Amino acid sequence: MNSKTSFFNLAICLSLIGVMAFAPGCKKDEPAAFSHTPTHIMGTETKLTAVALNSKQADASKALLAAERALRDVEVKMSSWLDASELSLFNQAPAGKPTKLSETTLGLLRLSKQLARQTDGAFDATCLPILQLWRDARKNKRLPTTLQIAQAVSQCGWDKIELAADSAAKKIDGASVDLGGIAKGFGIDQAAEALQAGGMLGGMVNVGGDVRCFGQRAGGGKWRIGVKNPFDNKKLFAIVEIPSGSVCTSGNYERFFEIDSKRYSHIVDPRTGRPVDLAPSVTVVAPTATAADAWATALSVLGEAGLELIDESSGLEAMLIIGGPEDYRIVMTPGFEKLLAQPPAKSR
Repeated sequence: MNSKTSFFNLAICLSLIGVMAFAPGCKKDEPAAFSHTPTHIMGTETKLTAVALNSKQADASKALLAAERALRDVEVKMSSWLDASELSLFNQAPAGKPTKLSETTLGLLRLSKQLARQTDGAFDATCLPILQLWRDARKNKRLPTTLQIAQAVSQCGWDKIELAADSAAKKIDGASVDLGGIAKGFGIDQAAEALQAGGMLGGMVNVGGDVRCFGQRAGGGKWRIGVKNPFDNKKLFAIVEIPSGSVCTSGNYERFFEIDSKRYSHIVDPRTGRPVDLAPSVTVVAPTATAADAWATALSVLGEAGLELIDESSGLEAMLIIGGPEDYRIVMTPGFEKLLAQPPAKSR
């Protein structure tokens, strides 16, 4: 048994001990919400909710654990932070040597390549060299030089990676991939599909505030998802109400760093190699969390101009908060406003 498998099995065993699925006060034949909060998934908080008849608690528990397994499986395959993940093994391989990958990982790489074209390069999973450069800058409290940034940018791009039927290979040694802008959304979708496959009447998967929901709520009505205020994350900026689908938010209000008293976002523009600060918060509503996650990242790079790239038939809606706490303005697609149960605060 390799270390990757051991880690995965240990995580599930620990989770089995801590499963909490209950719905007190509900009649046996009434829909009830069963919840599970597994830990240590993708470095953030996770809450899984399954809606089933109150008499189906055992089925709900199985479905919740299947959803957790789906999330952990995505992390084990696609995390660039785990040395033994498929993605890390690809990143560690020398140029010209194919790395065998699962169809799941290859499928997401192919989709990421497609999204790079659709977003004019604003979403580019091959930008790990740039991310590593800025992570080093954050650690050392020293800005990278123009030459270092140019060198990192030169190592990025899908023209430097070849995707085959069951493997991938780098064309240059410096090329590497980070799926952090899409893998969480993909994992959320996989978990939601596991809940549906388990026969749940409805459900919600919440990983770090990014959400996918489907079917009926235990109390009836639409699903309500809060959007944090980027200038005071203890408060909500707005509430989105949807019958099903996904809501993902990207922003610089929780993940940023300072060098020489200047603040830098963790979001970088793959085309320039530099952090961007066009929109403190971008929220995307989409049929899938995969799409919502990727487009929230892309629009954080593109800003308001990126809304023109959204295909009207895609089912995507977006809201951007632009500016600072004293002078922000709100830009949204026409359909987004119709999803608001609580309208956003007015700009000052």
